[in-house]
Amino acid sequence: MRFKRFVVISSALFISSGCTLVAPIKPSSEYEARPEGSLPPSTRPTYNLSGYPAATREGYIDGCETAKKTRYGQKDEARYASDGQYQMGWNDGFDLCQIRNK
Repeated sequence: MRFKRFVVISSALFISSGCTLVAPIKPSSEYEARPEGSLPPSTRPTYNLSGYPAATREGYIDGCETAKKTRYGQKDEARYASDGQYQMGWNDGFDLCQIRNK
């Protein structure tokens, strides 16, 4: 009986101490300033857009992130005006992600 009580108390202490050993994770702010210019590939959000041209993929990511109002959102106005693939990707990404976030 005494051993059982020891095991129960030890287990309770072990379980409750686990919560205090880990530092809390700070939530990331979606409103952090976005670096100027294009983001390096390692920091860009990823989407499964295999089979599409690079300009369409980049436009989709920029449009979708703009619709979701994340720090990655941008619209490269010069490229949007001159590159039809980028423009199509941006429009599709913006429209589809805007619908999902409503």
